[in-house]
Amino acid sequence: MTINPVLGNDSVLGNDSVLGSDPGLDQLGVAPSPLALLLLGRGSDPASERGVDCPGDLPAAADPSLATRAAAAKAALGDRVFILGHHYQRDDVIAFADVTGDSFKLAQQAAARPQADTIIFCGVHFMAESADILTGPHQRVVLPDLAAGCSMADMATAEQVEQAWDDLLDAGVATDTVPVSYMNSSAAIKAFTGRHDGTICTSSNARRALDWAFGERGGARVLFLPDQHLGRNTAIDELGMTDADCVVYDPRRPGGGLTHRQLREAKMILWRGHCSVHGRFTRASVDEVRARVPDVTVLVHPECQREVVTAADLVGSTEYIISVVDAAPAGSAFAVGTELNLVRRLALRHPDKTIVFLDRTVCFCSTMNRIDMPHLVWALEALVRGETVNQIAVDPDVATYARKALDQMLALP
Repeated sequence: MTINPVLGNDSVLGNDSVLGSDPGLDQLGVAPSPLALLLLGRGSDPASERGVDCPGDLPAAADPSLATRAAAAKAALGDRVFILGHHYQRDDVIAFADVTGDSFKLAQQAAARPQADTIIFCGVHFMAESADILTGPHQRVVLPDLAAGCSMADMATAEQVEQAWDDLLDAGVATDTVPVSYMNSSAAIKAFTGRHDGTICTSSNARRALDWAFGERGGARVLFLPDQHLGRNTAIDELGMTDADCVVYDPRRPGGGLTHRQLREAKMILWRGHCSVHGRFTRASVDEVRARVPDVTVLVHPECQREVVTAADLVGSTEYIISVVDAAPAGSAFAVGTELNLVRRLALRHPDKTIVFLDRTVCFCSTMNRIDMPHLVWALEALVRGETVNQIAVDPDVATYARKALDQMLALP
C-alpha cells in the first residue's frame, strides 16, 4: 500500500494511488515504493527530529484555494516576511519562495534580509536553527511544521557526542583531534564543535574544512559528524587517504566499537550516520541505469555510499548537480542520485535532456515533504493576524558556540 500524497497521511490506498499514476514519476523512470515516504498533512512523525504535533487547525490538504490564500497572505505581509525554500521542497511550496538554495545558502540569505521581521524557512529543523543563529535578535524564524526534521541530524545527539569525546580523552587522542561537523546537524552539535575549536562544513566545502583541520588547525585526526559517507568520500577522493585511514564510531556500542589503538591510528573518525535518501542508492542502481539509459552520465551527491560514488561519473553538492545539468547541451542524459523533488524539477526544466532518478523506486525526503501548502498557508495567515507560530529559537549559550563554528567555516580560504 502507499500513502496518498494529496489527501495526507490519514488516507491509505492501494497500488493505484495518486503517486503511482503520476506521469512525472514515469518520466523519471521510477515506480512507487511499497510504502511511499510521504508523511504529510496533520499528525506527527515520532521518528523525526522534533516529532511533535503542530498546534492549531490546518487547511485541508486538498483545498484548491491554497495557492490563492498563500499569495494573498504574502502580499499583505510584504517585505516583513521572507520565505526560503530548500531545493528538496515540493514545487507548490517552492513557487512561494523568495530564494531557493541549499541549507547554508538559505541561512546566509536570511541573515542578509534584516528588514524582514519573520523568516519562514521551508526546509527542516536544523536549517531553521542555523537561520536563527545567523539572523538578528529582532527577527523570528518560523518552521511551518515542527516535525520537519532530519534523520541524519537525529543520528548524533549532544549526549552521544559528549560521550564520544570522553572516549577520545580516555584514548589520549582528544587534544589533537579536530571536530568537523556537517551543516546537516543540530545546533547542539554545532555548539559542541565550536566549544572544541572545530568548524562546520557543507558538501561543497568539506575539502577546505579538512585541509584547515589538518593544516592550519594542526590536527592529527578529525572527528567528522554526523555523515560518515561525506567524510569518507572527501578524505579518500580529495585528500588521498585510504579506507585504512578511516574508522567508524558507533554511538550505540561501548567506546564506539573502537579500540584505543584504532582511535590513535585513524586520521578520520567517522560518525555512524547517513542520509536516509542518499543512503538508499546502491551500486546495483548505477549498473541498472547504465543498462537502461544509453550514454547516461551518473551524477550523485557525496552523501551517497562509497560504492555508488566510485561507480558514478560525477560527484558533487546539490548546487553542483544543478549547475552541471543546467550547463549540459541538449540531448544529454543524466541519472541523478539525490532527492526526487529536485530531480523532478530539473527534468521539467530541461525537456530537451533525458534526466532520470538513479533508483527505480520513489524516495522523497519524508520529513522535508512535511512542509506542504497547508502548513505554509497556516503560518502565513497567522502572521497576517499578528500571531507567530512554530518559532525556532536557539538557546543563547548554544547559539554563541554554534555561531563560533559557523564563523570559522565562513573564514575558510
